[in-house]
Amino acid sequence: MKFHVEVPLRWADLDAYRHVNHARTVTLLEEARVELVFHRAAEDIAAADDIEDTGDGGGAGGWSDGLLVASLQVDYKRQISYRGQAVRVSMWVEETRAASFVLAYELRSGPDAHDPVAAIASTRMVPFDLASNRPRRLSAAERDFLARWADDEPASDGGR
Repeated sequence: MKFHVEVPLRWADLDAYRHVNHARTVTLLEEARVELVFHRAAEDIAAADDIEDTGDGGGAGGWSDGLLVASLQVDYKRQISYRGQAVRVSMWVEETRAASFVLAYELRSGPDAHDPVAAIASTRMVPFDLASNRPRRLSAAERDFLARWADDEPASDGGR
């Protein structure tokens, strides 16, 4: 299943040619990622905790205590012109390991699912324990949350 979110464009996102700057595209992806791994994860875990106490210290909501981008890859497919509307970002989990996971992204040039794909990207995310200053393993609740967003469908452009 894919997670979809609309991210508003700001005038400050534009370059001198009135297109979204390549570096600001990464910021748009980050804003979308925050919606999934912080906001949605916290909501889902809180709802699950109301049903059953997992005893693992808050589950995916714990990512707000430390989650790092270990790698980032962006393939730009087309420019994004400012049209006064949001862009659509679709995300899914491509891979889950013991102490990391990979999020894949499709950023469309507008808010509609049929708008052209402007960029495809992926980030390897690593849970991080700020107290011990080192990476940590994913909890069972985090793995469960990630499993809900796993998607075996290729990207609309045939993947990478």
